[in-house]
Amino acid sequence: MGARNRKNSGHQSGHTHSKPKGKRLDKSHSTNDVLANKSMPPIVKSINNKTNEKRDNSVHHLLGPWSPSPSTAFKALLSARLSAAVWNNISDCDETFNYWEPTHYLIHGLGFQTWEYSPLYAIRSYAFLWIYALPAFIYTHLIQTNQLLVFYYTRCILAFCCALCETYLYRGILRQFGPSIARLFLLFMVLSNGMFISSTAFLPSSFSMYMTALTFGAWLQQHHKIVILTQAISSLIGWPFTALLGLPIAIEMLINKKKRFFFAKWSAIIGLSILLPLVLIDTYYYGKLVLAPLNIVLYNVFSKHGPNLYGTEPWHFYFINGFLNFNLVFILSLASLPVMVICKLLVKSKRNIVNSSHIICVTSLLLWYLVFFSQPHKEERFIFPVYPLICLSAAFAIEMVQKALVAIIPRLTYFYSSLVLVFVIIFAFLSISRGLALYKGYHAPLDIYMDLGRVHNDYNISSLKTPVNVCVGKEWYRYPSSFFLPSVQHWKLQFIQSEFRGQLPQPYNGGTRVIPSNMNDLNREELSRYIQVADCHFLIDTDATESTDLEPQFSRDYDHWEVLQSLPFLDAKNSPTLFRAFYVPFVTESKCNFVDYNLLRNKRFNLTNNDT
Repeated sequence: MGARNRKNSGHQSGHTHSKPKGKRLDKSHSTNDVLANKSMPPIVKSINNKTNEKRDNSVHHLLGPWSPSPSTAFKALLSARLSAAVWNNISDCDETFNYWEPTHYLIHGLGFQTWEYSPLYAIRSYAFLWIYALPAFIYTHLIQTNQLLVFYYTRCILAFCCALCETYLYRGILRQFGPSIARLFLLFMVLSNGMFISSTAFLPSSFSMYMTALTFGAWLQQHHKIVILTQAISSLIGWPFTALLGLPIAIEMLINKKKRFFFAKWSAIIGLSILLPLVLIDTYYYGKLVLAPLNIVLYNVFSKHGPNLYGTEPWHFYFINGFLNFNLVFILSLASLPVMVICKLLVKSKRNIVNSSHIICVTSLLLWYLVFFSQPHKEERFIFPVYPLICLSAAFAIEMVQKALVAIIPRLTYFYSSLVLVFVIIFAFLSISRGLALYKGYHAPLDIYMDLGRVHNDYNISSLKTPVNVCVGKEWYRYPSSFFLPSVQHWKLQFIQSEFRGQLPQPYNGGTRVIPSNMNDLNREELSRYIQVADCHFLIDTDATESTDLEPQFSRDYDHWEVLQSLPFLDAKNSPTLFRAFYVPFVTESKCNFVDYNLLRNKRFNLTNNDT
């Protein structure tokens, strides 16, 4: 029975009950049982009826279509997302320096700036930042707690918002496609490592992923104004390229539903309502008229070098990355359209097993694959917006094959159900294994920066007259953000020269309207970013297996450096691919190579005597 026909029927139980009209004999009961039941006392008869009803219901619950209620789904999703808020790494330096750092500047007046925020280029939006900065700003100035708690507080808000958006999509799937697909979708979303990584990331692509869930959830529930609203928010405030995902829905609204005037009217109203405050906020911060989404498109599509300036990846990058984040589910998402077409051809029935709703969801996903898989510049976060559609497409594929088998070879239905169970178990095992591999292998930087709070107290840094320098060299891109510094007044992140030859960010100097000096959009190295190693009070570095003059093993320089904290960190280059990609207890530790991720103190400075 479709979910749309179960108004107020209680998704908690997963099925519905029709009220019996008069007495009706169950064929599974013998005549003797019925006669015996008539001769029973009323209380015994009542108990017996309830027992039989409970038995029948349990069988129906086990074999029939069922799914968790939206409220139960929200609880499961929220638990998974809050786990990500606490344990997820920061896997992309773009998240730190293009979003966490400018947000830190908006709150505290201190933070790092990349060339994207220079008024000369202005391809990032401060309006987008304020969506995240506003709750953090209120929390900071009302409670005045330490910065690290503000960081995790913001992540928890993202976890809550993500779970809400996913639940809305789940509700739409339940309504349109029924409980079987909804159940599989929820399972894939809760367990997938891809959703774990993306759900609490401070990135426009993650924001657009939230909006994708809302857009398709609204479309499946026929809330067309919300469809236009969320798609506009995703494209104008989040990431302009996500307009591609709304294209199949827009075509369906314009051609199939003939809502041309409706679409044009509300697109204009909503678009102007978003663009006006967006332009006003960014114009205020940049000191000139700025339309950030347009600047992003102009830079990435129409500039001479485009986005390829910052490195390219081979054609198979997204295939490997997709398997790591979704393993078997990703493979099914690639095969979903052929599977649906084959099942459509094989099964001839009055009730279509494949309709336009299936086609539009899968088409949006494959359209995204087609565009981004073909680009030389590839990054993991570029696929974030379609993560919910990956899970949905995989659920489609499983459901279509099941319906085809029921129609063609019914005797294989039970075998297929067992096969799906094995599929889910393998998917869950690989997802958890991948998550553990990332945490155990790469979580050391966050733990090391957290330890700065202890160092701040041990050395009484707050009593010093001048800030202390905590430096990074080759590990600059794993800096989690200035929210991890114990105090903005007493700590300062500095860069020392390493083998990296690209452009590093620099602190805001003079406000957001000032065009920074020594900054370019060609990723050329700017030597003005560096200070001398001798001027560093603390240093965060790894003991790499290969050292150079610019990247020595500082922890071995016992005359100048003291190790305050050291944690194991995966040496990916010198570890087997399989065991570094997926965690296997005891085997990963024995097969993979780990190096020390160190927090070092410069012995040249006697901080205990306040000598800086």
